[in-house]
Amino acid sequence: MSLINFNLPINRLVRSLITVCFCALMFVSNAFPALAITSSPTKGTDQLLGIEKDAQKAVLREPMSMEETEKKANQGINEIQGDDDKEKMKNPSNTRATSFKQQVEKAVSQIKKD
Repeated sequence: MSLINFNLPINRLVRSLITVCFCALMFVSNAFPALAITSSPTKGTDQLLGIEKDAQKAVLREPMSMEETEKKANQGINEIQGDDDKEKMKNPSNTRATSFKQQVEKAVSQIKKD
């Protein structure tokens, strides 16, 4: 009977410790996204306003013909955005990451080697 009494406080301690850790985890997960903001909230607004105005104009007018769509799409990233923020977008030329295709090719070549 003394063995049962000895284990009872340990179970409470473990349960309390798990509860404290869970509460700390919830607090940290709610607090750290606020710390993740590293730039000014108004920094990207100017460029996005131009894109938004172009998008609103495109919605309010008649649909574009195929030729007009191709002409506008060839001017930039797409027919609405144009060249706005082109240098800020991630693409293979400004990243060091390997593409999915490269990862698959590497895996297949390793399998063939073995």
